[in-house]
Amino acid sequence: MTNETPSPALPPNKGLNSDLLFKGVTATLAFSILLIMAVMVLEMVKESLPAIKAFGWKFIGDSNWDPVQDAFGSLAYIWGSVISSILALVLATPLSVGTALFITEIAPKKFGGAVAALVELLAAIPSVIYGLWGILVMAPWLQQTVQPFLIERFGFLPFFQGAPYGVSMMAGVFILMIMIVPIITSISKEVLLAVPQSQREAAIALGATRWEMIRMSVLPYGRSGILGAVILGLGRAIGETMAVTMVIGNTPQISLSLLSPAYTMPSVIANEFAETTSTLHASALMEIGLLLLAITLVINVMARLLLWGMTRQAAGGAK
Repeated sequence: MTNETPSPALPPNKGLNSDLLFKGVTATLAFSILLIMAVMVLEMVKESLPAIKAFGWKFIGDSNWDPVQDAFGSLAYIWGSVISSILALVLATPLSVGTALFITEIAPKKFGGAVAALVELLAAIPSVIYGLWGILVMAPWLQQTVQPFLIERFGFLPFFQGAPYGVSMMAGVFILMIMIVPIITSISKEVLLAVPQSQREAAIALGATRWEMIRMSVLPYGRSGILGAVILGLGRAIGETMAVTMVIGNTPQISLSLLSPAYTMPSVIANEFAETTSTLHASALMEIGLLLLAITLVINVMARLLLWGMTRQAAGGAK
């Protein structure tokens, strides 16, 4: 016979009331985020109305930007933001995924942990430090070494025509690539570590080499997570301000040449918002911010749809 002390019974409605209170608090917190987002969008639309009424859709299709004449168009800034971010992503993705694979699949555990710590340390460096390094070290190196070589060997291509300015679209792409590599690498590493060990062991047991095991078992299993990491890197790249502002040249023009200076949407907002010359100028900058928000939301929606399609396809293949 055991002498167990019975647990004290809760008052009749205390548990139910606690559940209702918890549900109400969490629901309020969740909807407050949506409310903040809605208020932010409404305020941006309100402040953008003068520019929207003055220029309409021409604001998106025109690249002329003249505060003196109150003539504003955002195409050059959209071009600079989208092209620099996409090119940076194209360069950063294989480097990041390869680094994550080295950490999780190739390197000894202690050495891989040290490399992972260094990569995560890069993510903690402020963007202004990257910008200073870019303007003092990288841009002169590009101007004196890389860009003259590209002009001499590949100057017949439109992508490498022009003078070696140093500060250019190429510098902006490189600085963005360096900044998003730690993010994509860290998330991809966590995704690859979540792959069940049985996946690897099954492939090895069937006679697969290490590369075949990675290609057929590890990468397909973590594909959706790696894609999510890439999309997060794109979101970081397209919204980056300070570092890009310091190295991209800040010239509102559309050019296929990577050697030409360019301008991005966050950069023009940072450079001009405190020195607006008119109400229409401030409204045009606010509309650029609204366009940047819209582009970011579109990218995230497309990423969600892509992830949903990949997950559905994988689930269908498993049946």
